Amino acid sequence: MIVREALVSDPRVLQADTAVREAAELLTRPNVESALVADGERLVGCVTRESIVEAVARGIDLSSATVADVCERDVATIGPDVALDEALHLMAEQDLERLPVTENGRLLGVLPREPTARRLAEDEPG
Repeated sequence: MIVREALVSDPRVLQADTAVREAAELLTRPNVESALVADGERLVGCVTRESIVEAVARGIDLSSATVADVCERDVATIGPDVALDEALHLMAEQDLERLPVTENGRLLGVLPREPTARRLAEDEPG
């Protein structure tokens, strides 16, 4: 089985020009830890509570900042044709709960760790 067969094709994505305030409101919801940031279909990064706090510490004016101004840009990604067990290994190695799936810079979706691990376990022969 490959990543393309298990990805979630409609992940939580904010466009790069979204106001930081809107991202902060989203991140205060229960079980929302992060949101991917995209410019059209191209992945730009990921915004988290921590990235917003770091922006405040750096003196960025949040009243006019966008999520592109504060997001983490060094985000691990994986291609759609990688084997699922390899993807899970990478996620475990980097302690990731979600892994963006990209092809030629275009965001295709996200691979969630727990459901993917369960799916792989179910597909293994008894």
